[in-house]
Amino acid sequence: MKKRGITYGIAVVLLAALLSGCKSSPSAEGTSAANSNKSSENSENSSNELYVYNWGEYIDEDVITQFEEETGIRVIYDPFETNEEMYPIIEAGAISYDVVCPSDYMIQKMVENDLLAEINFDNVPNISQIDPAYMEMSQAFDPENKFSVPYCWGTVGILYNTKRLKELGVAPPSKWADLWDEKLSGEILMQDSVRDAFMVALKKNGFSMNSENPDELEQAKQDLISQKPLVQAYVIDQVRDKMIGGEAAVGVIYSGEMLYIQEEVANLGLDYQLEYVLPQEGTNLWLDSWVIPKNAKNKENAEKWIDFLCRPEIAKANFEYITYPTPNKGAFDLLDADLQNNKSVFPDINSLNNCEVFRYLGEEADEIYNDLWKEVKSN
Repeated sequence: MKKRGITYGIAVVLLAALLSGCKSSPSAEGTSAANSNKSSENSENSSNELYVYNWGEYIDEDVITQFEEETGIRVIYDPFETNEEMYPIIEAGAISYDVVCPSDYMIQKMVENDLLAEINFDNVPNISQIDPAYMEMSQAFDPENKFSVPYCWGTVGILYNTKRLKELGVAPPSKWADLWDEKLSGEILMQDSVRDAFMVALKKNGFSMNSENPDELEQAKQDLISQKPLVQAYVIDQVRDKMIGGEAAVGVIYSGEMLYIQEEVANLGLDYQLEYVLPQEGTNLWLDSWVIPKNAKNKENAEKWIDFLCRPEIAKANFEYITYPTPNKGAFDLLDADLQNNKSVFPDINSLNNCEVFRYLGEEADEIYNDLWKEVKSN
């Protein structure tokens, strides 16, 4: 959804496995010939391997090493860039991942399409460390909390360069509509993701970001097309680095990038500030969670992985590396007070007015959104 690119996986091999329809295991850097020996004897209890499918650079590599050392389980890690890239890999079933980290609405889709196994929480005692507020939030897409364990959460907002805006004679943004200011021509970075892009346009107009209303979606499409001449680029991971480099005035970004950005601005001694604002019209309150695909060959290993990541000291180490807000109350309590009080990173979830969690809208709605997005990109 929003993460920095990691270098573990080999996408070409993944695609080849998917297209061939062969029942194969995922490929990853450093994966040995042992992969070819994975056989039917690899029940959910017998293997000492774990195949992880996660966002790029969304975990501390030292945490992976510690897990391997403590458990004797070898982790094979592949990255994906978007939920939409991940889903067909899991749906096709040609590649057997043991544990995956999708976003809220995609988890709902996976549940509705019977792609997930129920988690045995007897094997995940550290679920007690997850703040109940996030378990309740999860019920929007996992109503009985059977299939998912919260990993990271956050918001989507506008990052802006204070100096550049002053040079352009533009006031700091306070609402999504500000991203249609013609003075910002060539200075806007938008998310290259259908739901994220449409969220901006829908919320700008006072609509739900889960709208299925044809008139509202058409208006959002037209607004995105009219905005397109102002957009410097549609990007995913590159927003952060482009903004730090002074390449744009504003960018749509995930709140989890803010701690890294604040540290980089200070370390580089930049003569401008990068500030983050939640638009007045409301925004996306998102939650990424660990799930176990139904065809996982190492289910108990996956539950050991989830339980390990829920340990407060491990969740704290992970947060310090990826800088995305943790739902782990034990980890939060271990943080310094200045981090706990950093509202760009940990906003009070009870004060996020007009925010919504993405919902899976069904195959027909998915097709409509995708077709509209293609129209935006082709204009």
